[in-house]
Amino acid sequence: MRVLVTGASGFVGGHVCRRLLAEGWQVTGLSRTGGDLPAGVAAARGDVATGEGLASAMAGVDAVVHLVGIIREQGAATFQRVHVDGTRNVLAAAREAGVRRYVHMSALGAELGSSSGYHRSKAQAEELVRASDLTWTIMRPSLILGVGDGFFSGTLRQLVVLPPVVPVVGDGSFPFRPIWIGDVATAFARALTLPAAERRTFELLGPREYTLRELQAQVRDLLRPNKPLVSVPLPLMRLGVVAFRLLPNPPITRDEFLMLKKGNTGDPWPAVEALGLELEAIEKRLPEVLTA
Repeated sequence: MRVLVTGASGFVGGHVCRRLLAEGWQVTGLSRTGGDLPAGVAAARGDVATGEGLASAMAGVDAVVHLVGIIREQGAATFQRVHVDGTRNVLAAAREAGVRRYVHMSALGAELGSSSGYHRSKAQAEELVRASDLTWTIMRPSLILGVGDGFFSGTLRQLVVLPPVVPVVGDGSFPFRPIWIGDVATAFARALTLPAAERRTFELLGPREYTLRELQAQVRDLLRPNKPLVSVPLPLMRLGVVAFRLLPNPPITRDEFLMLKKGNTGDPWPAVEALGLELEAIEKRLPEVLTA
């Protein structure tokens, strides 16, 4: 069986590809450069935002795992073009090629009325998937922990390392339920073959809920144990986020700030039961993620 993985050169894509290979799939990885893929993955070059290369990449494919996504907009890579237009192009190419099975990477918190452009675009993409005639599964992961992830090794790490103190958004009580990347890869691989996953949307979450302050404290204790955590009132934090926009690589963007305030949690057990997941605690993996 052959599967095409879009975004195969990305953080989640690499893990999903390796898991699919281990399960016996023949894996083709689509990326804009056609390179930087795990060993054993056939390379295909294409751009989901424009549709370029999708038709040839779909030839002879039995299933598609669509993972392409961005957490920050940059230049022409906007949420609309990547998440919405990209999904529309992948769905159309799959339908044209006669591919029936489709697994889609969304995000926990996707909502059409969200104040976050990221979450709005993810919700719009979900609507396109559900309206298609493909046999689909939608995955909504929470924060994903793994070497090279965008949150723990990115946003939280920078908030601990860069400022003189560790700024906590408001009182830091916002709830999160992060999940280990290995569990995410397992969920995607199993969704392709299990009838119980067809035409369903799953929230992918870890076994334990934390507040944002608790997560920041864990990162601080591993990296800068003597730095104090200082609560920053939300109005002042908003001013800081505006000021950070002047930096080439800001520690937090407006969209990330909005998502932090909202929190990111839910019920992991429907996915655990349907996909047979055994969730791993993040404490076992956090040291390797932060020091890699």
